[in-house]
Amino acid sequence: MSTAKEEVRKMLEQIPDDASFEDIQYHIYVREKIERGLKDINEGRVLSQEDVERRMSKWLER
Repeated sequence: MSTAKEEVRKMLEQIPDDASFEDIQYHIYVREKIERGLKDINEGRVLSQEDVERRMSKWLER
């Protein structure tokens, strides 16, 4: 398993040389969110489609 630092290095190799700091931060942010989501799935922290629809319906009733 690679460290976060190693993963960022790999990511930087794939980002264009003219990328801004904002572009780089965005790529790191998205990667972190994906990793967190995958961890949640692996640990069983998920909602069923029915649960999501029930929660969303409360927002749409307003």
